Amino acid sequence: METTSARSLAALVGDLATERPPRYAALAGRIRRLVADGRVPLGTRLPAERELATALAVSRATVTAAYTRLREDGWATARQGAGTFAVLPAGPHRGAWVPGPVDDGAIDLAHAAPAAPAAVPAALAAALEELPRFLTTHGYHPAGLPDLRARIAARYTARGLPTTPEQVLVTNGALHGVSIGLQVLLRRGQRVLVEQPSYPNALQAARALGARVLPVALDPDEPAAWLDAAVGTLSAVRPAAAYLMPDFQNPTGVLLDGAGRERLAGALRRSGVPAVVDETFAELGLDTAAPPPLAAFGPGLLSVGTLSKVAWGGLRVGWVRAEADVVRRLTAVAVRTSMSGPVVEQLAACALLDGLDESLAAWRGQLRERRSVLTAELRHRLPEWRVPVPAGGLVLWCGLPSLRSRAVVAAAERLGLRLAAGPLFGTGHALDDRLRLPYTQPPEVLRRAVALLARADAQATGARPPADVADEPQPVV
Repeated sequence: METTSARSLAALVGDLATERPPRYAALAGRIRRLVADGRVPLGTRLPAERELATALAVSRATVTAAYTRLREDGWATARQGAGTFAVLPAGPHRGAWVPGPVDDGAIDLAHAAPAAPAAVPAALAAALEELPRFLTTHGYHPAGLPDLRARIAARYTARGLPTTPEQVLVTNGALHGVSIGLQVLLRRGQRVLVEQPSYPNALQAARALGARVLPVALDPDEPAAWLDAAVGTLSAVRPAAAYLMPDFQNPTGVLLDGAGRERLAGALRRSGVPAVVDETFAELGLDTAAPPPLAAFGPGLLSVGTLSKVAWGGLRVGWVRAEADVVRRLTAVAVRTSMSGPVVEQLAACALLDGLDESLAAWRGQLRERRSVLTAELRHRLPEWRVPVPAGGLVLWCGLPSLRSRAVVAAAERLGLRLAAGPLFGTGHALDDRLRLPYTQPPEVLRRAVALLARADAQATGARPPADVADEPQPVV
């Protein structure tokens, strides 16, 4: 049975003074969001009321009322003599940081999950034409279809990292690759170096293994400072592994240049630290192209890629590129939970990779337009916010004037706008002055979303919404 201490939960909850009263409702809302996005795992025993009240400097009655609200809403259950436990309410899928229902009228700016382009149905049609030649076999390919492994290897070679098909494992998306990579590299209690902020599901995957997350602060305004700190930490601490995103880092958008990659790879090599390198955004350079993969600068690196952001997440096709002996170990871990990937989707992936350069050119053009629309709308409606423009990737990492990210997210949810608060991307209660906003939605949706966001920000701060926002009709959710 997993438990969370009062001190740990209080750190995740943060300062309740930024929320509107009553205080118990604010506390219940904070805990509910922690359960919904997975930072408080399902089945976790919540702290005793008196202990949590002390840690939060609130009355015990406030905690009692908050726990009662959580039980009434289905987010907690009480067991006689055992305590209060985090559970899920009936209804849409919750309990993990994944896109929610698409038919409830809400706008999702919590996830950078684009809709499928026209190339996807064409690729699936091509896959069905190829399928008959596989139907006379058992259909299991634990490391992936040979044709797909060959295409992925060729793409790495073209990017400056010579690769053979034997060095590629096909996975069910990037997170699957990250998870099995961390399983191979980490043992319970060992430390894994990560950027702060980082990708929430990867952080959760590390925690699920019992690893200790070792964050190194990454400020997009001073990326060189992160590299200095990371090199120093690798030398002084020598963690068991690292999880890194050098390509338009999610969520900051920072791109590590060639010299930085050479220095980082050298530090990893000298410290004997292997790394899982998440390249999800590597081919989404909008103003500049990414340098060769980090693995081209040194050994011991597992490169993880996916079609989810350059094509469609519904395909669930990703991969890990590593040395052949490491790929064999990764495959042995992968088959424990997934004996093989689906043949049709892998055949479709072959077709998509064959035409990826052409489709990527069109997709990058759309992303540039959407990035411009989102940036302009934010600067017009929320001029106090800092809105840096990344050179690639899918998201903006916005700076808020005060620690109110969670309050804005809560207010936006009531208006039918889903957001991801800054603390989700880090450890503890840090980053509450940040908000990640993807520009994967069409321009008209982004404009509506920012109008709702401006209203949510006004509600969170107690200010009057701008006139052009206050008069707009609100969605019914």
